[in-house]
Amino acid sequence: MAEENEKKYITNEDLKSHNKPGDLWIAIQGKVYNVSDWIKSHPGGDAVILNLVGQDVTDAFIAFHPGTAWHHLDDLFTGYHVRDFQVSEVSRDYRRMAAEFRKLGLFENKGHVTLYTLAFVAAMFAAVLYGVLACTSILAHQIAAAILGLLWIQSAYIGHDSGHYVIMTNKSFNRFAQLLSGNCLTGISIAWWKWTHNAHHLACNSLDYDPDLQHIPVFAVSTKFFTSMTSRFYDRKLAFDPLARLLISYQHFTYYPVMCFGRINLFIQTLLLLFSKREVTDRALNFAGILVFWTWFPLLVSCLPTWPERFFFVFTSFSVTALQHIQFTLNHFAADVYMGPPTGGDWFEKQAAGTLDISCSSYMDWFFGGLQFQLEHHLFPRLPRCHLRKVAPVVQELCKKHNLPYRSLSWWEANVWTIRTLKKAAYQARDAANPVVKNLVWEALNTHG
Repeated sequence: MAEENEKKYITNEDLKSHNKPGDLWIAIQGKVYNVSDWIKSHPGGDAVILNLVGQDVTDAFIAFHPGTAWHHLDDLFTGYHVRDFQVSEVSRDYRRMAAEFRKLGLFENKGHVTLYTLAFVAAMFAAVLYGVLACTSILAHQIAAAILGLLWIQSAYIGHDSGHYVIMTNKSFNRFAQLLSGNCLTGISIAWWKWTHNAHHLACNSLDYDPDLQHIPVFAVSTKFFTSMTSRFYDRKLAFDPLARLLISYQHFTYYPVMCFGRINLFIQTLLLLFSKREVTDRALNFAGILVFWTWFPLLVSCLPTWPERFFFVFTSFSVTALQHIQFTLNHFAADVYMGPPTGGDWFEKQAAGTLDISCSSYMDWFFGGLQFQLEHHLFPRLPRCHLRKVAPVVQELCKKHNLPYRSLSWWEANVWTIRTLKKAAYQARDAANPVVKNLVWEALNTHG
């Protein structure tokens, strides 16, 4: 009792006031920590902390960090506790679930997925080289291009897994796997992926904080983008100008064609980050990895005999990766959205509202990389993908208990939902351009969808 009386307390209102650069406080399980200096070296980047400062972040901390991370908190402890600290029933159940998974060893038992995937990627790379260098038929070259697209998809899953947890025997090998599977093989920087992906996980489906929903001028999933909102992630205005209005008015038609060239946007985003003034971890290594990609890939393409074959080789390989780009958007475009920053007190609720699962047979798990279990992955990003199918029924039961959405759609249904979302916004974009006089040609073309 005496120890309890000796504790120093602040209120949640006091905690909220510590949300400015140089004065950044967070609370974890009622204890208050000063992360003003730590933010500069935080492995997950500064955005994830800046979006949650001044509040309790226990659920997010549990989701993103291994058990060893708790030991580092002592150095950041302010000596204060939150007096009016409360935990919702949903959060209590979520924390119990995470603790149970930890006791079962699910976070440490990674299976052999990485070994199998790396072997598969190596075999596909050999097949691509054989198809281009040893075969002369156009059909063989196109098959090689398709295999290369599949290689990029599977390599991206390796990069994704290694970005969330250590998939190799140690962190150094894990870092090598990231650079190899991301920068060297796909031409997409792991630094760019970490920067955007961590923010996406934290602010899942926030229109102004989640970069994975900010695709102006090409796509808009909500009419709120029509106000030219400011992206809090990119710190710039998302202008809904005449070009954006035109493109978005037809987005339900252009969705699949654009996905075929989505890879080009990722190349551009990678270069924009690496050439920016932002602090980028291992910038030189990221540049070196990108240079490796832009050496072997053009050389491989140049081995084809004619320019038309080279063009169709690149086109086919890029188009195959559209399957992955589509999958990523299916998981979120048709889910619930909101405005504003993420909050620490409704972690489970926001993840459930902002995600859609894709139902499939277990033999297709390799193809989806585990990300068909999108809610499970968002709740437990450190959980190896080999366990996601096992924990899905438990997550579903918890959602049912608290009357939260758990949506698992077939691939076809998810496509229908996504196109319906894009189509609705497209019509509203057209109406925003001409709210009084209806476009009769548009009406005639779209009467039956």
